Amino acid sequence: MHTSLTTLAVACAVALGASHAATAPSALAAEPTLSWTADNGNGTFTNPLFYDEFSDPDIIRVGEDFYLAGTTMHAMPGLVVLHSKDLVNWKFLSYAFRQLDLGPEFDLADGKDAYGQGIWAPCIRHHQGRFYIFTNVNGHGLQVYVAENPAGPWEHRNFQGRIYDLSVLFDDDGRVYAVHGYDEVTLTELKPDLSGIIEGSDRVIIPHGSAMGEGHHIYKIRGKYYIISANYAPTGRMQCARADRIEGPYETVVIAGKETLGTQRGWLTQGIGFGGPLQEPGMTFRLTEPGGNYLGAVPLHQGGIVDLPSGEWWGFSMMDFRSVGRTTALSPVTWVDDWPYFGLPDNLGRTPRTWTKPAVAARVEPHAPYQRSDDFSGTALLPVWQWNHNPVEGKWSLAEQPGVLRLHTLPASQFLRARNTLTQRVIGPVSIATAELDAAGLQPGDTAGLALLNVPFATLGVVRSDTGFALRFYDQLKNETIEQPLATSRVWLRATGDYDQDVAQLSFSTDGHAFASIGGEIKLPYQVRTFQGTRLGLFAFNTAGREGGHADFADFRLEEPLADRSGNIPLGRIVTLTNVANGTVAWANPHGMLHFVAADAKPAQGPQVRFRVHDRGQGRVALEATDGSGFLTVVGAGLSADVRLMKKESAASLFLWQDMLRDRQCMLLSLKTHRYLGLDPTTGEPYGADWPGTRPDRKDGTVLVWAEAGPKG
Repeated sequence: MHTSLTTLAVACAVALGASHAATAPSALAAEPTLSWTADNGNGTFTNPLFYDEFSDPDIIRVGEDFYLAGTTMHAMPGLVVLHSKDLVNWKFLSYAFRQLDLGPEFDLADGKDAYGQGIWAPCIRHHQGRFYIFTNVNGHGLQVYVAENPAGPWEHRNFQGRIYDLSVLFDDDGRVYAVHGYDEVTLTELKPDLSGIIEGSDRVIIPHGSAMGEGHHIYKIRGKYYIISANYAPTGRMQCARADRIEGPYETVVIAGKETLGTQRGWLTQGIGFGGPLQEPGMTFRLTEPGGNYLGAVPLHQGGIVDLPSGEWWGFSMMDFRSVGRTTALSPVTWVDDWPYFGLPDNLGRTPRTWTKPAVAARVEPHAPYQRSDDFSGTALLPVWQWNHNPVEGKWSLAEQPGVLRLHTLPASQFLRARNTLTQRVIGPVSIATAELDAAGLQPGDTAGLALLNVPFATLGVVRSDTGFALRFYDQLKNETIEQPLATSRVWLRATGDYDQDVAQLSFSTDGHAFASIGGEIKLPYQVRTFQGTRLGLFAFNTAGREGGHADFADFRLEEPLADRSGNIPLGRIVTLTNVANGTVAWANPHGMLHFVAADAKPAQGPQVRFRVHDRGQGRVALEATDGSGFLTVVGAGLSADVRLMKKESAASLFLWQDMLRDRQCMLLSLKTHRYLGLDPTTGEPYGADWPGTRPDRKDGTVLVWAEAGPKG
């Protein structure tokens, strides 16, 4: 529902305005803000690990430390490495490089660009005291980065050679192998000193038609070789191949499939691939409608596995999260017949949205990987920031004026060609970015402001002409420009995004308190021209074909109104449960079996059930009917996993609450069956606890909405 953005934007604007009413505008970014963390603080976590883009993840463990590397495409600095002690809470550690000096396309020079190119699908490894990151750069071959310390510095080695989406194995006999390719899997041997590829060593070890896909991750576990890959046809799933020898022969199974965490595809930009001419203002875009079930690569895909000192195994993978981009998820792994299935016993292949944290020795407090708000008072940019392509040194500064990011304007024909645009990923489900801009230093022909970097893009900023300043809004999808005179050079620009719904809204203020929307709703489709989710951008460029003046950004603040999920589970409260699939409310028949009925009906067979939600620790709940008829309990197993009201609470009465994050939606995961409470919305059958998971549209009968029906206590 796109109308939710308007309602939320107004509510957030009111709340932010109220909270800032007694605060000087220049102090906006100094206020602490709560940011998304997967850690629920009760021994559980909720996917995704990050609610901003982290695509093509690869994780290793070294002792009791975990390291995560991911794709950064054309953004600089690049090749990010995060560190964790528990696989759930991560902190930024380093970038492997500041910029890529591989050609004018990485500089947005000579009419060229590297959108959607650059760093793809890195593989991070540790061997004999050194850390290695192997990655492809399109058109420039295999690159390797080496460090004694994962915090850097990293040494760069250009392998060249056409090896992409690779994974590397340091075998027990000292030989080093890379697996790569799409559909068929190719094995290439690397020189032991990692100075290059052993010529003529390429061999196909898994042929076409094996359904192995791409994004391989290779491991040697208990003497066997495992290759985990992503296959996208007909829907995204995880394949695993296994052999006694690295050359094969390999047998394969599906280890994860159909898991979308209840997220549908959003708007997609059609007919635009990476490479080719850059999309100019005025072009016509074609978008596909959001929705659909299990289309393309929506389900969890392209990941691998990692072990813990305790002996547990965990899986990691990515999933398309609408305009946020591709996010990272964490999955418990269950070994069956020496195959590492994502999921829980009796529910293999499916990943809980909420589950118990990994069993590690470290005690870790919940924390976000980055600080996102920035008052630009430091000597360096916060690591959450990345430049759109290589920055032009000397044309930006944090030192020319304390507490100010200064961007000097360089010539560009349009926003996507503007150099020195500073970006960070949008964060969902909803966030509000506010930037303070002093445009007094602009010269005629200059423009500067806040952007939603996407294809199509949208901008809101200040333009300077010979006659003065004007506020200008532009939406590339609509090819709509709104311009109005501006009496001051100092403005606050705001982007409010509901990234679960692929929409945003831009607004402005001249006093830092009262904001006015401009331009209406902005659609944010996903696309593969930049091959990234939507980004926020601070920009300044000159449209008159010359270098101009400068723009000063004094504050950037990011608010996440839904990051606090502490009230999403109604512990101690009395609630009713309504099924999203058909709007029916749970009620019990005389035998204690849970049924459903229209919310306004009065069934003769039994009363509507109101439940008190008891906290049983570590995210577990027991639901007790307030009329004294008993606890919601799973009776039987498999197809006979009925759900009934039983007088005595037992282990079969425990459910792990699955927070679906929005609109009081939830699922109940039975800790007896490892499956979900649900019903077939098209029949009159009662609830059972044998549902593997929900569909992308959440209307299969497993997703519920809770409503408070009584006091807490």
